[in-house]
Amino acid sequence: MPHQHPDRSPDETSVAEVTRPAADAAPTVAASPLPERAGWLRAVADALDAQRDALAAVADQETALGLPRLTGEVARTSGQLRLFADVVEEGSYLEVAIDHADPDAAPPRPDLRRMLRPLGPVAVFAAGNFPFAFSVAGGDSASALAAGCPVVVKAHPGHPRTSRATGDLVAEALRDAGAPDGTFALIEGFEAGRALVTDPRITAIGFTGSLAGGRALFQLACSRPDPIPFYGELGSLNPVVLTPRAIVARSEDLAHGLVGSFTLGTGQFCTKPGIVLIPDGSGFETAVAAALGETEPATMLTDGIAERFSDGLARLAHLEDVEVVAGDPDGAVAGRAAAPVVLATSTDTLRAAADRLLEECFGPLTLLVRYRDEDDLDAVLEVFPGSLTAAIHAEPDDLPMFGPIIERMTRLAGRVIHGGWPTGVAVTWSQHHGGPWPATTAPLHTSVGATAIRRFLRPVAYQDVPDPWLPEAVRDGNPLGVPRRVDGRLEVAPPQA
Repeated sequence: MPHQHPDRSPDETSVAEVTRPAADAAPTVAASPLPERAGWLRAVADALDAQRDALAAVADQETALGLPRLTGEVARTSGQLRLFADVVEEGSYLEVAIDHADPDAAPPRPDLRRMLRPLGPVAVFAAGNFPFAFSVAGGDSASALAAGCPVVVKAHPGHPRTSRATGDLVAEALRDAGAPDGTFALIEGFEAGRALVTDPRITAIGFTGSLAGGRALFQLACSRPDPIPFYGELGSLNPVVLTPRAIVARSEDLAHGLVGSFTLGTGQFCTKPGIVLIPDGSGFETAVAAALGETEPATMLTDGIAERFSDGLARLAHLEDVEVVAGDPDGAVAGRAAAPVVLATSTDTLRAAADRLLEECFGPLTLLVRYRDEDDLDAVLEVFPGSLTAAIHAEPDDLPMFGPIIERMTRLAGRVIHGGWPTGVAVTWSQHHGGPWPATTAPLHTSVGATAIRRFLRPVAYQDVPDPWLPEAVRDGNPLGVPRRVDGRLEVAPPQA
């Protein structure tokens, strides 16, 4: 389970050196018994926990995210792996459905047995803003391995030493747990990433990153002779609506909550609240400026990210009818350090300059947009692009007036939040971390939570296939003990001993 060393040429030949073993391993990985595959995931989780402090120290040197944040992120990563181990053992992810033959049906029905099967080798493009949870051993890798797919990770250039250390740990843990050679590999380099997308052995892509980079790779995946699924998380504004009653009831708390959310991680979260819709004349701008106070600049992940934030901030702050509420747009960035900035404008200006104001600016910036009434709010939400999240802060008496806004948000985002802020994504069975374009390229799917496994599986129906030739999950007698829908009735398997 090698990784590509940085002194090697990242061309198609070297990429083939890891995709070929992945393709060779794919049938064995796909056929691995569910408890065994779950054991692989738990072995990686245990190895991460054992090296938590050492990994966090390396990551802090490269990202300046701080040891508390990074040690917590390692714990989240190992927790994700253990969740997917549970998902594998529970078995409902296979979506088994069996309809026995019925010669008296009109027309006569054959014996049909359907389940989900692994796609094959999966390429994962690691994220820069989460060096563990969305990186080498993160959710994409965990869910692909859980599905029964070998994984080739393209490391993020923002934390190469962290990626190599994690990659070596994952490879060793999988090998020691009995996974076949080729189950996991790590590569580095821009050209290697492009070659990975076009490699004919790769069957799907998981990506977290910028809209520009993700779109380029998405188009590359679609232009292959054999197009493959590209599951990209690309960008999100995560609009938040504050009602007049909410501001009257708790303006100060809301202001502190907003500041804490949009400055978290120096604004480098995909769930950062980038636009907050506030009632015109509410005075909430003053509360936000006071809550921001003398917030100190914080270090951004890379020089490139800091430079792009500075450029984006300048473009927004100098638009006509956009005012500065707090911070100094012209002096916010010095080197990799960035100070938070709050801007404000009207819904009319937002509509007129939607192509610029509705573009994600990755960093500690939020834009307050003043709406006149409920009709104005409803209309301006129409122009928003798809987002990962949409949130509303309201009071009980707001329900008759603002209840329909929830439906608008449902069409806009993949996670609708009441009374909270979008930063912080629980890793659970019920989580959905996706949304309409440009939030993701595939809004049917999530990159966080148990159903992330669905991205790397495809349905196969077996018609009149003799029982001994069938996969165990769809055989008579349910030898795996997994939940199944048989002749239209859900059969929940008894707990396995």
